[in-house]
Amino acid sequence: MALALALSIACAAGVLAAAVGGRPPTPGAEPAGGGAGADPARLRRHVEGIVALGPRDLAHPDGLDRAAEWIAAALREHAPFVTTQAFAAGGRTYRNVVARFGPPSRERIIVGAHYDAAGALPGADDNASGVAGLLELARLLAASPPPGTIELVAFTLEEPPAFAGPEMGSAVHAASLAREGVAVRLMLSLEMIGFFTDAKGSQSFPAPGLGLVYPTTGNFIAVVGRIGEGRVVRRVRDAMRAATPLGVESIAAPRSLPGVDLSDHRSYWDRGWPAVMITDTAFFRNPNYHGPGDTPDTLDYARMAQVVTGVHAAVLDAVRR
Repeated sequence: MALALALSIACAAGVLAAAVGGRPPTPGAEPAGGGAGADPARLRRHVEGIVALGPRDLAHPDGLDRAAEWIAAALREHAPFVTTQAFAAGGRTYRNVVARFGPPSRERIIVGAHYDAAGALPGADDNASGVAGLLELARLLAASPPPGTIELVAFTLEEPPAFAGPEMGSAVHAASLAREGVAVRLMLSLEMIGFFTDAKGSQSFPAPGLGLVYPTTGNFIAVVGRIGEGRVVRRVRDAMRAATPLGVESIAAPRSLPGVDLSDHRSYWDRGWPAVMITDTAFFRNPNYHGPGDTPDTLDYARMAQVVTGVHAAVLDAVRR
């Protein structure tokens, strides 16, 4: 959802807490390491497959069931352990989908993305793109099993009216980890990662002067965290930058600022765990946000693949520390 990205609001409030800048993005460039990263064609197929399932919102619970089954089947192609987490909301049953990699441990890295959409809309960027990234990350992790426990979670019920309540899928998952005594070392929320443009002035901000700090062209990805966790934010940003030529910007800002916690990472903050949001900045860039035009053909899969390659590098960096 990323409704009011802290990337820009925090700077306007004078609380910029993370370093900014980076290399200019290179459209379609191979990832560092000889092209062994995420596959744009696979990402496109995943996005198209999710959108083709039909409406997947609270008013269409059967569509959410179809999506959960589809995502679980896709994860089982790569993950040694896949399960669904069922929970009741409004008199119905909904499901998160959970995949796990690495040796069993009480410490975990969590990567999540919500699969529900904001109404009967295609929801390609919001948030089939994040789920596609999760599925491609599963393939990368299967190819080289990590030394620690990594959990990939496709959440349901992120969008209103469940947002910020106890029936939000990520809140249900975080609560279950707390009950089990799991220590979350880091959570990464993949929240709209597919829309990029090289048009000048395509990146907008809610306050004047922010373009002096951040790029005014919407061809970068953002790592958003909360004040006090700037070190975590920078670590994720630096690992992503080292793995891909894509521009990666970052910020850590107070949670009280509008937009800082408007995605699934908020549920892990509520439990005291470090978390960041990886986002293309939503409606500050994408004119199709929460509309019928948010279709698979509007996404940039080459740069989306660079995002996933960068996230993979950040996850491995975190699990090896």
